[in-house]
Amino acid sequence: MTEVHNRRAAATRPFDRSGEISAAPHPDLVLLPGDETPPLDVVASRAVSAGLRRIHVVAWRDLDDPEAGGSEMHAHRIASQWAAAGLDVTMRTSAAAGRPWRDERHGYHVVRKSGRYAVFPRSALSGLVGRRGRPDGLVEIWNGMPFLSPLWARCPSVVFLHHVHAEMWRMVLPPALARIGELVERGLAPPLYRRSRILTLSESSRREIVSMLGFRPERVTAVPPGLDPRFTPGGTRSAAPLVVAVGRLVPVKRFDLLVDALAQVKATVPDLRAVIVGEGYERPALEARRRATGAEDWIELPGYVDEDGLLDAYRRAWVVASTSQREGWGMTVTEAGACGTPSVATRIAGHVDAVLDGVSGLLVDRPDSGPAAVTAVAEALRTVLTDGALRARLGRGARAHARTLSWERTAARTLQALVDEAPNRAG
Repeated sequence: MTEVHNRRAAATRPFDRSGEISAAPHPDLVLLPGDETPPLDVVASRAVSAGLRRIHVVAWRDLDDPEAGGSEMHAHRIASQWAAAGLDVTMRTSAAAGRPWRDERHGYHVVRKSGRYAVFPRSALSGLVGRRGRPDGLVEIWNGMPFLSPLWARCPSVVFLHHVHAEMWRMVLPPALARIGELVERGLAPPLYRRSRILTLSESSRREIVSMLGFRPERVTAVPPGLDPRFTPGGTRSAAPLVVAVGRLVPVKRFDLLVDALAQVKATVPDLRAVIVGEGYERPALEARRRATGAEDWIELPGYVDEDGLLDAYRRAWVVASTSQREGWGMTVTEAGACGTPSVATRIAGHVDAVLDGVSGLLVDRPDSGPAAVTAVAEALRTVLTDGALRARLGRGARAHARTLSWERTAARTLQALVDEAPNRAG
């Protein structure tokens, strides 16, 4: 999941520096059948009536952390909406370089303490003894390593688990640490959370969480992310075929595969251009791969771009690509879709909800690596780039799909889940 951020420092996120959000829903917001969640102000009133006025959020990283990504933006959007609705919200994260330990952001409080790993035990200890006062409700962001809140939380709580990390542990950690991560995620943590309300971003991620981690289906709920209303059609499409990809330059995004696929497409679409927006520690490897494929003059790696630059990239692109191996949703494809730009994405949990195959984009069945994976992505990109009628139809479908997403609705549904847990906790 890669999204809008308030600060895209050199290591991550190509988005909004200001952190400004729009409380208004998308101007053409479409209500889905069966979505009966009331407006946020109604749910906030229910929360106060249930005694949930002071809500704490515990998360690994802060939005101002250089490595912040979609999880951090998701938490920021919800906290901002809740604060605007009159709730007292405090977010506890690890320290962020160059940022004060206590801060205010868009109406909610931020507490940044402890190192990257010490934040987990220290947050648990702080919550257990009530160091910052007892909250009425708790939201835990389980991003890889859990905070184990069922052992220490003394209030109604929900847990946001964006996706199963699975093979990601081995992609980013040394073997010994990767085994520990896998053991915690698959073996130690799930029994502790068996009674917890788990929230995730998509139905496909929900199914994967149930099947891989063994949670009860009725305790896992999908709450799709929102979409900023500034993502709209406009501007001018690139005169030359243009593929855009957006995200942190890290192994799980599989931009190496995308570079190789683009090189194949170039053989039959000679005027092809591509832009991979974002920063991260994989930049040297991607630059080397770009050189090896002779693509330095037509694949751009601009790093961070501001919010206007990102919006312009989405609007100019003929297609947006996501070759990620793991996503809870894949917000770049719905951001682009709101601009009328279709997508080509890997068929993984998260993507299968963010992209309606054959309607808003094309999903690619592929093995995790190797020539067959490269060829599958290349063929899908070539199909969209060379078929104008298909591209226009997918663009219209992408726009329609994006109109179902709203941060106000996401915040309301998340808060309603917490309200629903209050009687359970009391019991």
